[in-house]
Amino acid sequence: MSVVAVEVVYRGIFQRTLARNIVRSIVFAARKEGKIGTAFGRYGDSPERNGIPAKQFAIVADGAEELEESMAVYEAAQVDVTINVDDAMCKGVESWAWYGLQPINELTKPGGTLIVTSRQDNDSLIQDMHQRDTAYDLAVIPSIPSFSGLWVYKDDHTDVRILGTLAKVASHLVSIESMLEVIKEQWGSEEKQASAKKAYDRATVRPVEPGEGKSEERMTFTLPGWKDMEEGVVIRGIEEGGGFRGGDSGYQPVRSAVFKKFSTRSMRPVINFETCTKCTLCWLQCPDTCFDVTPDGLYDANMESCCGCGVCEAVCPVTDCVTMVSESHFNDNNSQWEAWQKDKDGYKKWMTVLVETQKKETRTHGFHHKGQYAEEIAAMGDV
Repeated sequence: MSVVAVEVVYRGIFQRTLARNIVRSIVFAARKEGKIGTAFGRYGDSPERNGIPAKQFAIVADGAEELEESMAVYEAAQVDVTINVDDAMCKGVESWAWYGLQPINELTKPGGTLIVTSRQDNDSLIQDMHQRDTAYDLAVIPSIPSFSGLWVYKDDHTDVRILGTLAKVASHLVSIESMLEVIKEQWGSEEKQASAKKAYDRATVRPVEPGEGKSEERMTFTLPGWKDMEEGVVIRGIEEGGGFRGGDSGYQPVRSAVFKKFSTRSMRPVINFETCTKCTLCWLQCPDTCFDVTPDGLYDANMESCCGCGVCEAVCPVTDCVTMVSESHFNDNNSQWEAWQKDKDGYKKWMTVLVETQKKETRTHGFHHKGQYAEEIAAMGDV
């Protein structure tokens, strides 16, 4: 085996406990088979706090010398397994502003495996992910992605489902028997053992060939050399902005060209422009100033800037004028206002189907009363 590296990509503080449970359990299970390993986080508390994607790692080796050699680098250049706990991040992750939007499969080794928790199937998820010139495997755990509120841990068995699937796709790392034994020791729950075993049996694995996926170009940057650096620390301000889409009317703020906040989003607002009263509340209250003022006085959410927090839906006084809809229904960041202008009847039909579909689905966030997490978990039953 030599050294096996696993990365867990998670949505900041909202999924930190989930990610930590996963990497710790990987190391504990590997130790039962005479291996040695360590688990650690890549990012500190500050970037995690607002939901920006972050990483935890588990490194397992046959012996201490191999482990020490692997740990000599700050971050793994490649990993055998990438675990994505939220399928919305298949579209790319913006961990830090100087990285830009990076593919979810960026570090996955050729022939490695990407594990995703999702209600979508393998073929649908591949359409969200950047193309690669080497093959890898995509393993999907058929389940609802776990997304809990600040300081809240949603114990819905996502951690053990992922651990069971890992044992299936990386049996050279750890066996399902060792993983089940650790789950019993860590949680003392036969139900969690059953969930891990069920995921081991149900996870679907599909090879992803070179060239499969979306053709969107990856973000690249030319960093200044030491001769080009300025004296002191310089943080350039962003320009004020001007007319809507370069016109004379309306208003559109200038935004960072490299910091793509949409990678934190699991839901996005869908706007009913016909019922909008132009009250300005969504525009005023949006924490990321993602709304553009259109020439006709409406508000078009810029999907490059929207982080999916749901504040606009919460403050809107008109029923179903702003509805947060699962990101899994979208494959682009196109303007909704422009689509409405082009075909108002077609837009209304599209919007109505999305809103009605969302009402039947479990939301990733936006719960309305204390105890709703527990109610949902109890209702899930055998799902």
